[in-house]
Amino acid sequence: MTEMTTMGKLVRRMQQTLIKVYKRVSGITETVTKKLKNMQVQRWLSEKAKTEEEVQQKLREIDERVFNAVLGELDGGHCPGEELVDGPVPALKDGDIPGEPDEAPHARALRMDLGSCYIQDHDEDSHFVHAEAGVVGVADGVSAFRKKGVDAGAFARALMDNAFASASRAATRHPGTPICPYTLLRKAYSKAVRSRTPGASTAVIVSLHDTTLKWAYVGDSGFAVLRGGKIAHRSAPQQHQFNCPFQLRASKGGDRVADAAVGEMAVAEGDVVVVGTDGLFDNVFDEELERVVRNGTKLGLSPQDMADNVAATACEMARRRLAHSPFSIESWRQGMEGKKRFYGGKVDDITVVVAYVVPSDCN
Repeated sequence: MTEMTTMGKLVRRMQQTLIKVYKRVSGITETVTKKLKNMQVQRWLSEKAKTEEEVQQKLREIDERVFNAVLGELDGGHCPGEELVDGPVPALKDGDIPGEPDEAPHARALRMDLGSCYIQDHDEDSHFVHAEAGVVGVADGVSAFRKKGVDAGAFARALMDNAFASASRAATRHPGTPICPYTLLRKAYSKAVRSRTPGASTAVIVSLHDTTLKWAYVGDSGFAVLRGGKIAHRSAPQQHQFNCPFQLRASKGGDRVADAAVGEMAVAEGDVVVVGTDGLFDNVFDEELERVVRNGTKLGLSPQDMADNVAATACEMARRRLAHSPFSIESWRQGMEGKKRFYGGKVDDITVVVAYVVPSDCN
């Protein structure tokens, strides 16, 4: 009886000891688990910060050379007695894609804070930005001329060089005077024709004065205006048929400046204007462009970094062979009977100009 009692006591003591050990081990395990979780979180944060830093660095490396439009004084192109001030332009043509934004409120004078990115493929795009004149331009040389042994980017460069020179003169002689994109494009084209520049090109010119954004474009180089992270207005490409845009050329057979789509809209502080060649719009869906701009705005990216980011998105998509792109979907939508249908993105020169609409007195 005594042995049973003693044995019972030993069993109870062992049970109590085991309970204490279990609790101790549980406490240690919980502590270790918390420490491991903290270490994992710290490691994740460190890796995330490192990744974001690498991404930002990569995007900065993507920016090649901002087009050096300061080529010195170019000759002429400015007709006697004719200025680039606003004047009669062709009526607004069908095709532009309006969004449904709230009407832009009346506000103080605005200007464009600009950034640009050019990713070359065959180096047939050209562009310029002129902050003082409040005007930007983008052009895309027609690649078909490359097969004829012609510099396919020559006409695009001539258009943008001429437009920049005219805008510079207007800004110097008449500071604060609004620039008419249509007149600027017409003058740039006339000078390119007189100089017998070979090739052909699409083109878009956008200007901002006070709270009014104006544009003129020929072909599939275009622009989008985003408000609150959503597209408020988007240009519609001008095409004769799939992958055959309207184009300006010095020789016969091209389209005319009079065929340009022109228009204007009120903009507000905080709007973002994205101007680009088809290398952008053939590869980036509207929803994706909205997402990139929205995220970039939240991160506080500069216009330059935003342009890099948008161009990088287009470049990544252009090299994906199996994904859908605006270009591939349009090729299927058009039927392309008897012709090759496209898959994935479209490798091309990519030009992106980003303009933040800010108050004129904002540094």
